[in-house]
Amino acid sequence: MAGRKSDFTLTKLDDLFTTQAQRDEEQLSKIRDIPLELIDDFPDHPFKVREDEDMFQLVESIKERGVITPATVRQKEDGRYELISGHRRKRACELAGFETLRCEVVDLDRDEATILMVESNFQRSQILPSEKANAYKMRLDAMKRQGQRTDLTSSPLGTKLRTADELAQECGDSRNQIHRYIRLTNLVPELLEFVDEGRIKMRPAVELSYLNEDCQRDLVDEIDLNDCTPSHDQAIRMRKFFEEGKLTTEAISAIMSEEKPNQREKIVLRGDRVRSLIPKNIPINQTEAVSYTHLTLPTI
Repeated sequence: MAGRKSDFTLTKLDDLFTTQAQRDEEQLSKIRDIPLELIDDFPDHPFKVREDEDMFQLVESIKERGVITPATVRQKEDGRYELISGHRRKRACELAGFETLRCEVVDLDRDEATILMVESNFQRSQILPSEKANAYKMRLDAMKRQGQRTDLTSSPLGTKLRTADELAQECGDSRNQIHRYIRLTNLVPELLEFVDEGRIKMRPAVELSYLNEDCQRDLVDEIDLNDCTPSHDQAIRMRKFFEEGKLTTEAISAIMSEEKPNQREKIVLRGDRVRSLIPKNIPINQTEAVSYTHLTLPTI
């Protein structure tokens, strides 16, 4: 008898009093066609909806086959719907001339919806640094709020570390890299756009994120004026000057006017070509000591 008792497993009430067919029907009842005019975008949605070639292909697909994978929404108190995942599908439906969007309605609070929104959009093939930065910040904030509600005995520091480590495990970036991305949210839009374009790399961008808005905008003016972005070393010095209270508009201009190593003009010649220009009486092991200023280059 004891052995039989240990094999007993508690079952959810839904499983005891409903059939599988009924549960499947209940799931399907949450999927419906909702008028586009009743669907609001997720507040501060960090991912951009681009009208590029992929979008136009999606539009054609929806025209032919409809929305295969339903978008995900939650109903708001005013009766409207908030889009959690499916912003590209919604826009494609608008471009295709549709009036409704196939959606699954889920019962989630704001923090749960934020986490799901970030998870679903991280499946995109291309994500800009600015999108990743804002998405990480939104999700980490939601996770920390959840931690404060479910584990009130934890210290704020402990909660922060736990949620950051958890997010790192789920997303693949290290905790330090996630912190770097989140620092980018402190950049003014112009500098953040330069990061998206690849004109400013991650490391200097993180250093610049510690400057206040006025200094960042002075830097934007310098970049526009000279069409040159700061190196990592220049960004470090600007941050140091700022923390010392010495980063004036003139200081930013002076730092940005410096010639960087990758801006110096270089002449690159093949090894055999260089050897042909060096007097034959100079041994090979001494050719490195020959000044290139003494070589006579042919006129091109």
